[in-house]
Amino acid sequence: MSGSLRFVHAADLHLDTPFQGVSAVAPDVAGALSEASLQAWDAVVDLTIAREAALLVIAGDIYDGAERGVRAQVRFLEGLRRLSTAGVRTFIVHGNHDPLDGWSAIREFPPGVTVFGSRAVETVSMTVDGQPVHVHGVSYRTREVRDNLALGFRRAPGVGLNIGVLHTNATGQADHAPYCPCSLADLEVAGMDYWALGHIHKQQFLRQGGPWVAYSGDTQGRSPKPSEMGPKGVLVVEATGSTVDSVTFAPVDVVRFVPCAVDVGDVADVSALHEAVREAVLGLQAEHGDRALLVRVTLEGRGPVAADLRREGAVAELRDALRDSLAGRSPFVWIESVKNAARRPVDLDAVRGGQDFGAALLGRGDALVADEGAAAHFVGRAAELLERPGQVAAALRDLAAGDADGSLGQADARDVLAEALEIAMDKLDIGDES
Repeated sequence: MSGSLRFVHAADLHLDTPFQGVSAVAPDVAGALSEASLQAWDAVVDLTIAREAALLVIAGDIYDGAERGVRAQVRFLEGLRRLSTAGVRTFIVHGNHDPLDGWSAIREFPPGVTVFGSRAVETVSMTVDGQPVHVHGVSYRTREVRDNLALGFRRAPGVGLNIGVLHTNATGQADHAPYCPCSLADLEVAGMDYWALGHIHKQQFLRQGGPWVAYSGDTQGRSPKPSEMGPKGVLVVEATGSTVDSVTFAPVDVVRFVPCAVDVGDVADVSALHEAVREAVLGLQAEHGDRALLVRVTLEGRGPVAADLRREGAVAELRDALRDSLAGRSPFVWIESVKNAARRPVDLDAVRGGQDFGAALLGRGDALVADEGAAAHFVGRAAELLERPGQVAAALRDLAAGDADGSLGQADARDVLAEALEIAMDKLDIGDES
């Protein structure tokens, strides 16, 4: 492999992460979750050694808190020793969850392990199989670092691959704390060939080449939040000289949080719905490599079973029945929640023949479909109203109150309204981006 280099980029291990809300109802699942982050770290070590990578860079948040536990630190140290024995050099920065001012049980690291300090950006230069490599990094001293640490990075003199390792909220992503904020331009001017970033738990590329700017995401999902769902893992980077040739995602997670949407349109009753959801969930497990899954189910579409699901407690009972029917599987499947977004069928012809609010509303929808000019005016007017949400909410309350004693119930009125809007948006090719 002379002249080339392979390294692994990991971040956000959050070792020994506590999981909330499961232990009381499923102790076995809670036990598996408590081990998941540690097993994912073991998988990072296994993958790094198996791929014969020369380096492993870890971009912060090794632990879940500054007062990190002994079990997490011992497991981390065991992995570092394995990497050192295999000849892999490991480079570590600390982030907001594991700042350097937190307690540490590790007094001495194995050979080949570098932990970057927090006073300034540090650079370690080396030669790997004849190729010069420069790894730059800086850690958080305390949890809340508001300074733009990216400004301290500078390309090393001479030739070679330059890797920047930083825990940062680059580009100000709103769903993560604004620690170490920086812009993409700040990263671009630093002269790195590859930026190994941490903090954002979803794998993503901010730039692919000139330089590469990448978040590897976390190694193990931690909750059913959108950023925690789906495959979790590391990035395997291949480089020649100062050129990054390829960056490939490799999953290492043990338990995976996944969404599961089930259309109720062809489902006759709750019993059939139970079976349909169960089959969909088992199909998901096969798709995800027979991993343990925590599944968030959403029931959607229109069908007669939607009326049964409106019965008090019906959705919770369906969730519990699904949990029971999936119990005992190995790896486990746990139904985290069931969200009911299903709606009852609406006989549009019957509504059109009425004399109530629903008939008038659907007639208006039909008129919009028939007249593109009127439809365009409607969309423009709707956009204006959405900028005044208080007035819209008041109007909707008045509408609901006025319809309460009419022949069309409020729930059905909402269904007809939704149907009319769907017709208008379909005619104008307007998609739902929410």
